[in-house]
Amino acid sequence: MNFLTIVTRSLWRRPVRTSLTLVGIAIGIAAVVALVGMASGYEKSVVKQLEVLGIDVIVSNMEGGMMPKPFDAKLQDEIRDFPNVKKITSVLMRMISVEDAPMMMVSGREWGGFTWDQLSVVEGRMPKDDKERVVVLGRLAAEVLRKKVGDTVTVEIEDFEVVGIVDGKSVVENGAVILALPLFQEVSGYEGMVNFIDIQVPSEADKEATQALCDQIQKIFPEGRAVMAKEVVGTSQGFKIARAMSWSTSLLAIIVGVLGVMNTMLMTVFERTHEIGIFLALGWKRRRIVYLILCESAILGLLGGVIGVILGAVTCMLLEMTPAIHGLLEPDLSLTLMSRAVMIAVLVGVFSGLYPAWRSSRLTPSVALQG
Repeated sequence: MNFLTIVTRSLWRRPVRTSLTLVGIAIGIAAVVALVGMASGYEKSVVKQLEVLGIDVIVSNMEGGMMPKPFDAKLQDEIRDFPNVKKITSVLMRMISVEDAPMMMVSGREWGGFTWDQLSVVEGRMPKDDKERVVVLGRLAAEVLRKKVGDTVTVEIEDFEVVGIVDGKSVVENGAVILALPLFQEVSGYEGMVNFIDIQVPSEADKEATQALCDQIQKIFPEGRAVMAKEVVGTSQGFKIARAMSWSTSLLAIIVGVLGVMNTMLMTVFERTHEIGIFLALGWKRRRIVYLILCESAILGLLGGVIGVILGAVTCMLLEMTPAIHGLLEPDLSLTLMSRAVMIAVLVGVFSGLYPAWRSSRLTPSVALQG
């Protein structure tokens, strides 16, 4: 009987207990994959949106929480003549309930601004001007709302005709209801207000020149912030909170897994006192006993991690299909995230086995053989 056979036989000696332990680890790892994957997916969706729209600098006021607080749209006029401002446009963006969809992005955009340029018409047409009381829907938004060209969609308390279905080339854009800025300001009660000013800089402008522009804007808008688009995710308080919450919640699930593995390994040690005594009597060194227990707990962690990754990926896919999330983001189920999750599971197994391994190594052959 080789070492690996001893390890596997010991694990499946009590199949119900081992299975329940694997379930505990798997749930913890699934929580990591699902929560971190969704948070990371949202970050990547936002980054992709900014790249597609060609935004270099974003001006906003994050005092409002997860979504920026609206501010006076006249700020745009002050920024327009600053050096290195190639194009500038204003946006009022809100996450609101739209008909049966509990949460959907509604984007009111300054007519003629460059954020309209990347929208490709799939069906129908674009609005004629900012006076026409119509909307266009991203492909995913049309799917979620079950709308087609010619239907009406209720935004706040007003019905708007859907004149077009568009491809915005990013998940966030395709999941949005898009209309002219004055219309959305009117129906939402934010006349004269926006919560984003998007800026393009000349292609020859380097990072220092772009940062200098941000500093200039910051001086005239001290209550808000102006950041380069590439730094939005890394510096946004909202994204930091989302990451912290996802990892904190995952940590609680992992702690449950640690306790489960530790309990299983302790029970294993108590039940195998006689067997361990025989190994010691046969000349096994105490460090080999420790290695045996740690290998068993590490294998538990590995198996639980693999199951958890699969469960987490399935959970993400199911969540993505729900009306509350569909069209807002796509989970980040990267190989890096999955590898880290499995590694966490193995570390959980090894850490959980440390005390049981130490206990087993303290046994003496004479006492163990009496058990």
